[in-house]
Amino acid sequence: MYPNSQNPFVVGTPVAPEKFIGRRSLIQTAFDQINNRSHLAVWGGLGTGKTSLLAKIASPDTWRQNGQDPSSAVIVRFSCEAIEPYFTPTGFWTKTLSLIKDHLQTEPEIQEQINTLLEEDRASRDSLRQILGELGKKQKLLVLLIDDYDIALDQHQEYSDENMQKFLGECRNLAVHSEGKRNLSIIVTSKKRLNDLSPRLNPNQSPWYNHYLFRQIKPFDNTEIEELLKPFNKPITPELRQALGEIAGGHPTLLQNAGFSLYQELKNNNEPQKEEFIKEFEQNTQPFFDSLWQRCNNKEQNLLMLMALSKLRGHLHSKRRYDLKDVDLILTQNDRILTSLEEQGVIKRVVANGNNTSNFTSSLMEKWVLQEIWNSNEDSLKQRQKEFLNLMSHQQSENMKNAIVWIGKNKNDVMASLQFAGNIVQKIMQFLAI
Repeated sequence: MYPNSQNPFVVGTPVAPEKFIGRRSLIQTAFDQINNRSHLAVWGGLGTGKTSLLAKIASPDTWRQNGQDPSSAVIVRFSCEAIEPYFTPTGFWTKTLSLIKDHLQTEPEIQEQINTLLEEDRASRDSLRQILGELGKKQKLLVLLIDDYDIALDQHQEYSDENMQKFLGECRNLAVHSEGKRNLSIIVTSKKRLNDLSPRLNPNQSPWYNHYLFRQIKPFDNTEIEELLKPFNKPITPELRQALGEIAGGHPTLLQNAGFSLYQELKNNNEPQKEEFIKEFEQNTQPFFDSLWQRCNNKEQNLLMLMALSKLRGHLHSKRRYDLKDVDLILTQNDRILTSLEEQGVIKRVVANGNNTSNFTSSLMEKWVLQEIWNSNEDSLKQRQKEFLNLMSHQQSENMKNAIVWIGKNKNDVMASLQFAGNIVQKIMQFLAI
């Protein structure tokens, strides 16, 4: 079907700018902020495309498409993960100055100034302010695209709360109060909103993050899904859209994985088999679901367990052997945690008949959580039960414990109830039928 074509789906690495899909409103917002010399903070969960977005914004073609001249700017992009061996303010300023120097091949005098600052270990906010002044004389704008900015909000032995407060204050001062602010625009990405990751605030000072415009990078909408699936050369049917909603929920990483596997089979003139596809897709996405789970804190994990147990009870029908009372009430009382899980792309919430309903973004994530439940040992279960009390009453916690014990003893019944994925994949097979 596609004998000589390269697989257009991207797995395990950021998407190159020329293959970037959608996010047009977010990109326009970024360039509005750049044009106004303002700042943007983008947050989103694992695999939602934050790194790919920054690469797209950094592309000269994207600048021209948005009516901007890329030669008028020094565009510096890096991840806070690249500051080794661990994040420090000095490492941040050193990395920033070094990359600015690399982008100034036509400005040897400014390069020499930066070399002097680096050789004398003078990398700091003040030294960057000095270079901003020099760039201003050349009518140059500095655009900092900083990925994984939440790393700058994690304390460690060499980075105390006091160090962090000072660093964040210096960044805000540079963006808001310095002379160089007229030549500076900063765009950062993080896994959660900066105010949710924030260290304690000084009540006598403005919040360190209030110079940013906040925007979330959300799952793909239907238009973006259609754009992603164009290589299959078929219009999306309602059945396929429903199937993709169940297995991937518009999550870019899951959609890319599914597309990659299916395209590869079709390229080899193989008609994809339902069972084999499910098995391969689960194997390929296991590291992703594991990372997604590990990034959730204890309260988030426990709430996901409650959701999974409640939904499993519906799949079991007459085999229902445990009771969970007041599930909806518990979820309502923990709306803030649910919002955090939604923003991380773990769950999705819809309004039906005036009520909010929470579902897993992917049915396979639901299965992953159930597997975590039945892998609980006695010690971990005791610890979980203590943590349940942060979300529910003693009786509800006891019900949760009983449900977990039941699942551990009835894995076969549980697995039999999870065959719903087969119907989902069948719809995808029909769409791709050769």
